[in-house]
Amino acid sequence: MIIEMIKPILIYISAIVLVLLFVFGCSAQKQKEVISAKEVLIRTIGPEKSNLFDFKIIKKSGSNDSYSIVVKNGKIEIIANNQVALCRGAYDYLRNACNSIISWSGNRINIPDTLPGYSNNVTTPYRYRYYMNVVTNGYTTAYWDWNRWEKEIDWMAIHGINMPLLGGAHEAILYRVFQKLRLTDEEIETYFSGPAYFPWNRMGNLAGWDGPLPKDFFEKQIKLNHQILKRLKELGMHPIIPAFAGFVPAGIQRIYPDEKLRDVQWGGGLDKKYQSHILSPGSELFVKIGNLYIREWEKEFGKAEFYLADSFNEMDVPLSTDSVSSAKELASFGNAVFSSIHQANPDAIWVIQGWTFPFHKDKDGKLFWTPFRLNAFVSGVPDDKLLVLDLANEYNRLWWKIDPSWKMYDGFFNKQWIYSFVPNMGGKIPLNGRLDLYASMPAEALQYENKKNLVGFGFAPEGIENNEIIYELLSDVGWSDKAIDLSTWIAEYCNDRYGAFPVEMKESFGYLNKSCYGSFTDHPRFRYQLHPNINFKSLVFDFQSEVHSSEDFRKGVEKFLQCKGTFESNKLYTYDAIELTTQYLGLKADELMNSFRENPKKNKALLNEGLDILYTIDRLLESHPNYRLQKWVDFARGFGDTEADKNYYEANAKRLITTWGSGFGILDDYAARTWSGLIGDYYAQRWKFYYNAPEKTRDKDLLEWEENWIKTPWISKSVAFENPMQNLVLLFEKYNSELKVNISPKQDLP
Repeated sequence: MIIEMIKPILIYISAIVLVLLFVFGCSAQKQKEVISAKEVLIRTIGPEKSNLFDFKIIKKSGSNDSYSIVVKNGKIEIIANNQVALCRGAYDYLRNACNSIISWSGNRINIPDTLPGYSNNVTTPYRYRYYMNVVTNGYTTAYWDWNRWEKEIDWMAIHGINMPLLGGAHEAILYRVFQKLRLTDEEIETYFSGPAYFPWNRMGNLAGWDGPLPKDFFEKQIKLNHQILKRLKELGMHPIIPAFAGFVPAGIQRIYPDEKLRDVQWGGGLDKKYQSHILSPGSELFVKIGNLYIREWEKEFGKAEFYLADSFNEMDVPLSTDSVSSAKELASFGNAVFSSIHQANPDAIWVIQGWTFPFHKDKDGKLFWTPFRLNAFVSGVPDDKLLVLDLANEYNRLWWKIDPSWKMYDGFFNKQWIYSFVPNMGGKIPLNGRLDLYASMPAEALQYENKKNLVGFGFAPEGIENNEIIYELLSDVGWSDKAIDLSTWIAEYCNDRYGAFPVEMKESFGYLNKSCYGSFTDHPRFRYQLHPNINFKSLVFDFQSEVHSSEDFRKGVEKFLQCKGTFESNKLYTYDAIELTTQYLGLKADELMNSFRENPKKNKALLNEGLDILYTIDRLLESHPNYRLQKWVDFARGFGDTEADKNYYEANAKRLITTWGSGFGILDDYAARTWSGLIGDYYAQRWKFYYNAPEKTRDKDLLEWEENWIKTPWISKSVAFENPMQNLVLLFEKYNSELKVNISPKQDLP
């Protein structure tokens, strides 16, 4: 009787306890999230300045990321619905109230003793702000250590990015899967490439190139990936992880003799023995391996949300000739990839790159991925289980001159999709891109009535740590539902980066926006970065696009340098002056060396003068924090323990940014970095070697010279100027003359 009487009270007390536990649990979780965001700020601007910020998280169900800012009681109060929004809110205050900036080349933090009054309320129109390209994990991050990754994750959070595309430990997990399938180590070795080439290995463009891997590589890959994923989880980000896309070692047929492999062709120019093999559509083994992969991944790292798998990126699809059968095969391929992920993790979302759809042409030069074919490929995947990365919107408009993919493919047939740009190919350094279109084009998609399931915005550079103004602009675009007024934005950017916006700086950007930042070139490279034996006049590949050269660019550099007196002590101004001036000097070297080639015997002095300019550029860039070969080599060698491993990693890293493949292939000099060390010790020396070699054996000798340079451990000979600013001004004055207008046939004009 007593028990019955007190039973309602016990139930009531239990309910209160559960509520309290829930509240305190939520409170503890929010506190952990606040601490994670605050730690980003501490690492970025220091503990003293970070103490000026009060962070608070208030969850909003179903809402996109948002934050509010208010200054009160001597503190900057940021209220947001998650960690990344808190970091972005803090950066909003730093930028717009304190004229500060956080960038790859350095930070300028300018918080006055009396906090400026400022308030703002912002909600992003995009659920996801996406970042990186599959091949960024080759052209930039291939050998990064944890310290460098930590800085980049902080940069992402500060800039409001919540969806990075990772390379992760794909190879280490796939190695385990191949072992479980009873493939031998020798058979597996023929599949994996060298680390710098992993992105193309993952996409099936190549297999085995520049391998085999050192024995302890996979352990290091696993350890580093744990550190990266742990930090991303602490910040509430949504990383995209590589999945199994159907590519296997040829040795798989020893174990499964009835499996029919299909060869895949890629136009990278490598020998046939380095081509990949893909399992046939409808193959049960395809789904089995994909399942094993997801389970093995999640056993090591825990559940993932987004898995990237591209079976036909930039490649011919091995299909039957008749349209009915080919449509069924495409659907089978799509279903195989999706099922291999979905069966192992029903909550996961399959991610595919949209770059190849408007890019790839068939043998007749017609678009391969017609709306009919793409729809067939994704038709069996539920709308909420597929995410398309619509990577290259500027290419559709400016290079291919076609409708945007989201119009061509009817809003990607109601699948989720992300609007993106590819501002950089291969990590090329030259200033290049249409700032006006980056500021305005995404708003067109937001306002498009039939956009359907647009869920994000992002940028997918093939290489980073260059053209910083572009990425600062694009990170702002990710938090705006309207086109950004470029003239106002540039004035604010200069105030943030340099501390002022004098008349000369305004005039400089007027010229730059009509030249290098008012035109778009697919693959901007200097001529001195191409093989000396190339006939420039017969170049037909888009890959040979030239660096923008015009009088407007010369005037832009001239006006920028006229601000020297105002910004003498500003390191970011000095770095940007180095970039602009060395680009101008590189164009002058091109003019001299091109004139030399018209009559090498008569014009030898012109070659020597051009080489002198290159050596000078090399010395100027030695003072830049990002444009140095030494950093690249140090990261690569840091991955090895033994001298042999260090030498292997260095050679692998140097090969990617020089010859890429073998022989005089289409991808030679693709990355074309204007880095100290690389210019003086590789590009300049290559010209010198070629024209000193016996004429009959020049080409053969040059290939041997390149291979020897790649495989020989590199020791820097670059010596920076004591006063780079003074020297670059003197050099510009020396070569300040009219630039020859030199624009590729396909280059977009202002």
